[in-house]
Amino acid sequence: MRPRIPDNSLAIVRNLGILAHVDAGKTTVTERMLYLGGATYKRGEVHDGTTVTDFDPLERDRGITIFAAAVSFAWDGHRVNLIDTPGHVDFSDEVERSLRVLDGAIAVFDAVAGVEPQSESVWRLADRYGVPRIAFVNKLDRAGADLDTAVESIRRRLHKAPLVVQLPIGQEDRFTGIVDLVRMRSLVWAGGACSAGPVPEDLLAEARRRRRLLEESVAELHAGALEEFCVRPSISDETLAGALRDLTRSGAGLVVLCGSAYRDRGIEPLLDAVVAYLPSPLDVPPVRGEDGSERAADPQAPLAALAFKVNATATGRLTYVRIYSGTMRKGDTVLVTGLITGLDAGAGRTERVSRILRVQADRHTEVDLARAGDIVAVVGLKSARLGTTLCAPGAPLVLEPPSTAEPVVSVAIEARRSTDAERLVSGLARMAEEDPSLAVRTDAETGQTLLSGMGELHLEVAVDKLRREHVVDVAVGRPQVAHRETVVRGVSGLLYRHVKQDGGAGQFAHVVLDVEPLDGGGFEFASTVVGGRVPREYVRAVAAGCRDALAGGPLGGHPVTGLRVTLTDGATHPKDSSDLAFRTAGRLALREALRASAMELLEPVVEVTVTVPDDAAGAVLGDLAARRGRISGSSARAGTVVVTAVVPLAEVFGYATRLRSRTQGRGTFTTRPAGYAPAR
Repeated sequence: MRPRIPDNSLAIVRNLGILAHVDAGKTTVTERMLYLGGATYKRGEVHDGTTVTDFDPLERDRGITIFAAAVSFAWDGHRVNLIDTPGHVDFSDEVERSLRVLDGAIAVFDAVAGVEPQSESVWRLADRYGVPRIAFVNKLDRAGADLDTAVESIRRRLHKAPLVVQLPIGQEDRFTGIVDLVRMRSLVWAGGACSAGPVPEDLLAEARRRRRLLEESVAELHAGALEEFCVRPSISDETLAGALRDLTRSGAGLVVLCGSAYRDRGIEPLLDAVVAYLPSPLDVPPVRGEDGSERAADPQAPLAALAFKVNATATGRLTYVRIYSGTMRKGDTVLVTGLITGLDAGAGRTERVSRILRVQADRHTEVDLARAGDIVAVVGLKSARLGTTLCAPGAPLVLEPPSTAEPVVSVAIEARRSTDAERLVSGLARMAEEDPSLAVRTDAETGQTLLSGMGELHLEVAVDKLRREHVVDVAVGRPQVAHRETVVRGVSGLLYRHVKQDGGAGQFAHVVLDVEPLDGGGFEFASTVVGGRVPREYVRAVAAGCRDALAGGPLGGHPVTGLRVTLTDGATHPKDSSDLAFRTAGRLALREALRASAMELLEPVVEVTVTVPDDAAGAVLGDLAARRGRISGSSARAGTVVVTAVVPLAEVFGYATRLRSRTQGRGTFTTRPAGYAPAR
């Protein structure tokens, strides 16, 4: 008999995600949790294509998670709402959208590889949103697996204080269980069942030593534990567990557990840790609107929910929302607020909730209502977009939407048959609505339709989706990277007068600009005008005009970044000066200043981490150098060499095939964005 999911009390709800590098075992961990929680009757396997969360044919074909999937299950009287997120760097925006609505997360690490590049990237995203985490070191049954080495990589690369609460029993293929250092007991898995017992005699001394180290580490970080540590021989189990909970929720420490999800070892104590240490909706701060107002996690408060995922299908739109406060009922009228860049539909419109669905990956169960703390899907919202807020009509609120990264790779795309042209346009529009990190535009010079995304794989998946779901036969051009332009040496005192008189009220604006480089990219605007020579409202117009000019630089029409503009002087006309005149002057003045400045072309670069056998290291290093790569690190590990290099993104296209041929299929590599660098 499956465990009954309890009623929706906030204290027993856990909203969490699974974060990790690709192939660390996130989906397998999720499948084991679903099985143990009674949500499935059979363990899903990635290699068999039988997983619940990787349900899309694209995911099953490639064996990776591409789309974030939400599931729910019960454990120890608690409701766990879990989102399995992608691990590939090209889909990091999908991870960020999920993190925006989660209260906690499990970071999964490979016991052999430790902290990998994408592990670090998603960790930083979780830091940005202040999401409490626990760590699970997976794949302890692999050859070369070592818990201590993985923990040291967490300490070194993530700069966190790891609090290891378990000790493995056995190594590699002899890994059979763990010692629980909090309760000082053993947990051993045999025949699919977990049995608890005393700590084995041969591990008792080591377990006591590690328990003492755990107590010392906790006492350094937690005042209550320190007080007990100073007056008693050891910290009690209850005090230790409470301190671990406090340190996890504050982010001051990281509880580390271990196991092997594929072998069904270590998942039960991981679920216990989720319930014990990660916060409920009651334990997180009230959600804050852009106007500074707050809404506590209270089902009786006015409704406040954030749309974090949209599935736009031919039969309708499915909007995934996290409800922060209030209660949403079937048939309710909600106010849709908030703006997404380039999409103003839905701002301030009322909509009717026709259906509310409890989500289990690609399966849905209709419910009559959803309360604060729930993650559900809503049917019937025509104007809601990803990042918009759903709130009570009588209590409007705008929540901060998740940020969206700028696309860095583009391909030209066109329908092979003229009869498919209209279907291509609608398919691209629907995909861009679902995934804001995909952008579609028409090249003004060539007339080509350009599809832009976060990487080569991102675009491959988008094209596959066009062909499968939208049934469009498309031709795709070679990937092109998105360049930027920056100022190397600026100009001072550039004077620009904008005068236009063609009958009636004219336009007059006089501005003087200084332009200089800005480290770290971006754009800053300042004004040092004194004496009211340029009124404040016109200063804002000049700033807006300068931002308009950043859309295309003098080298090739690429966006401009990395500059500071200072308005030093100006003049107005009593009748002909206006916001429009000064905005036009700002735009044209900055364009002229950029033409007079020393400019440099930038190209996107990525950090490439290549793992190859010892005998292939030389060939790989030479190939990276030929691709204009700068080697930043190299280390030996168990018969392999791990090389880290910064390489232009354009040189990484097709690298997988070259690496396989140079290493006889034994080499692997991962990438993560590393910003922009001068094009050489």
